[in-house]
Amino acid sequence: MHQQMIFLNLATNDLGAAKRFFTGLGWELNAQFSDDGTASFPVSDAIVVMVHTPQKYREFTKKEIADSAKSSEVLIALSAESREKVDELVEKAVAAGGSVTGETQDHGFMYGRAFDDPDGHTFEVVWMDPAAVQG
Repeated sequence: MHQQMIFLNLATNDLGAAKRFFTGLGWELNAQFSDDGTASFPVSDAIVVMVHTPQKYREFTKKEIADSAKSSEVLIALSAESREKVDELVEKAVAAGGSVTGETQDHGFMYGRAFDDPDGHTFEVVWMDPAAVQG
């Protein structure tokens, strides 16, 4: 059976800084799918973050590239296995050069925080109580 995957493609103005940031999150660089214009980071078996220089990104679109530091072109949400894992990933993001954005959301059954990478792309990290999801 085919497992559908998501390849999240993001533009960066500084590929070196992006590499340092995403490896700082604990995501390993996949050298096989990286070069001087792209860095590939498998997040899970089904999710891969692809970070591209503007020149490389333009090979995939004719649209203007959004300035993610000034506008939101996408909101990326990742699940976490616990509240502690939410906090852990946000703390890693800040230590790697990202910044906390928005307010912590704590609804009891759901807990989430958000951070921006150095280019301004927003990542939300969310934990939901499995019992609340099932019922």
